[in-house]
Amino acid sequence: MSSAEEFMEKGEIESTKENEKEKTDGEKEEGAEEKKEECTSCKTDQEDLGFTVKVAAPGVEPFDIQVSSMELVQEIHQLLMDREDTCHRTCFSLQLDGITLDNFAELKTVEGLKEGSLIKVVEEPYTMREARIHVRHVRDLLKSIDLADSYNGVDCASLCFLNTVCAGDIMEKKRSRPESVDCTPPEFILPGAKDAPLLPLHPATREQPAKLNCLKVVTPSGWNPPPGYRKLHGDLLYLQVITAEEKHYHITASTRGFFVNHCTEEEFNPKAASPSYLSHSLIELLNQVSPMFKRNFALLQKRRTGRHPYERVPTPYQMYSWIGPQLEHNIDTIRAEDAFSSKLGYEEHIPGQTRDWNEELQTTRELPRKNLPERLLRERAIFKVHSDFVSAATRGAMAVIDGNVMAINPGEEAKMQMFIWNNIFFSLGFDVKDHYKDLGGDAAAYVAPRNDLQGVKVYNAVDLEGLFTLGTVVLDYRGYRVTAQSIIPGI
Repeated sequence: MSSAEEFMEKGEIESTKENEKEKTDGEKEEGAEEKKEECTSCKTDQEDLGFTVKVAAPGVEPFDIQVSSMELVQEIHQLLMDREDTCHRTCFSLQLDGITLDNFAELKTVEGLKEGSLIKVVEEPYTMREARIHVRHVRDLLKSIDLADSYNGVDCASLCFLNTVCAGDIMEKKRSRPESVDCTPPEFILPGAKDAPLLPLHPATREQPAKLNCLKVVTPSGWNPPPGYRKLHGDLLYLQVITAEEKHYHITASTRGFFVNHCTEEEFNPKAASPSYLSHSLIELLNQVSPMFKRNFALLQKRRTGRHPYERVPTPYQMYSWIGPQLEHNIDTIRAEDAFSSKLGYEEHIPGQTRDWNEELQTTRELPRKNLPERLLRERAIFKVHSDFVSAATRGAMAVIDGNVMAINPGEEAKMQMFIWNNIFFSLGFDVKDHYKDLGGDAAAYVAPRNDLQGVKVYNAVDLEGLFTLGTVVLDYRGYRVTAQSIIPGI
């Protein structure tokens, strides 16, 4: 073999060794990257694990709650407002080691929060907004087992059939079970039955317990709003209460809390009564002035907390019932205030108050989704915006049909009119251009929006990057079909 050939062979061997070395190094680097990714994933999973913290609220023994590092501080706030022994509090902050927690911070970002940490509930001074929220919350607690709001589709209250279907055994509290169960179907579903009653379609078919009357009336007083010199003393608003014992009280909501004053129906005397029963919570005050309220509210709380959380927690996505029984109609000043104090027609056109639905809908779809926490955050954001959009569209459609919104083309025939309210475009389900003349006219045009909606749903389900769709809601109200859509930019 010549020296040239030996040199070439030696060079090829050395080159091969170098390639093998580079390959081995590359595999090591890839392995290290994979290991690093696995460690990051493990770390993320560990961060998502739940842990237990202790909560200390005024007048209540400290108790433990289970939380997740991905939760917001606001979620602990909501949990306390639903819990039986702390539900009467709304105006408070959460503190850890003397530092107030940000309601919109994730728990994993709170410095010093760990397993067994003590979070204190600290009562805060009221503002006008907080006082109104508190009074509304008290109303919601007193109406919590009443189905009227669910039948009327108010404040995210929806009918729930869980308790009825499970025959009350939803929390597995019933240990003793009957030996035999009667499975005979009711007569009205058997062949040959003439009547098809609607009552069995309601969740409240079994016998209801006796109604609990905690208060006769709680209403804003006619002395509202407080005069200037009383505002300097901290008065926010005045309430009038008639207890179950038929006693009348005038109550002041101030920055410090609630107290009984000397006002009557004829005389304005806002000075504190003696005793004034000053309390940070309206429920605590009413417990002191009315023994019947204290007893019945405790029973009401037991019934409320005895229901499954799915039944008592309002859902962001409202469900509407197409039938409803004739319920007892009681005095409810907050319901009346919502009906008659509404500024429909111009309230949503105040500069800076309208929401850009199209921007919100598209921005949430652009959120990152590379790992599980990002996907969860994205799905929650999409669900929240869609729920808000459906709620606003429902309110707008009702306002349109009730005649509270001016058309953008008032000179046209009623069925051809279109509306814009709260940055949402509304149109009615009529065949205004004779597109469906040969297919049934208005009857076909009534069906078409639903098919359009199915198409939008399919595109949304694909969930491709760069694919965006209009926010679309189809609503039926008072015999009209209304299509609500987010407005395309630039049109």
